[in-house]
Amino acid sequence: MLVVKSLHILFVTSWFAGLFYLPRIFVNLAMDDNPAVRERLLLMARKLYRFMTILMIPALVFGLWLWLGYGIGGGWMHAKLALIVVLIGYHHMCKAHLKRFEAGTNTKSHVWFRWFNEVPVLLMLAVILLVVTKPF
Repeated sequence: MLVVKSLHILFVTSWFAGLFYLPRIFVNLAMDDNPAVRERLLLMARKLYRFMTILMIPALVFGLWLWLGYGIGGGWMHAKLALIVVLIGYHHMCKAHLKRFEAGTNTKSHVWFRWFNEVPVLLMLAVILLVVTKPF
């Protein structure tokens, strides 16, 4: 079980690194009009999104393995799972924003993306508090 838990933590941490950095690229995309810089940032964003999607899958698989295979659960787990669904939605929102940047149809400001960038931090904090304290 400890190996599965370790792999889950590794892939979750890696996935979150992408969730933290991709919106930061969006901040820069929303601020810069230089076509060369824009193309470089779009390339970085596309590659990062692809990589973080690959990392998300084993994070979810190992999490399901812990939950279903080892019976880890309780009321806190239901709350955690709800937050995971929100995180998956956030991941897909990042893809939608990336498509808008690629199409040149983004209407959000760099300030909006700075706030958008804080969402995964708050969700990660909530998940960690649930897992560590198991309040219910």
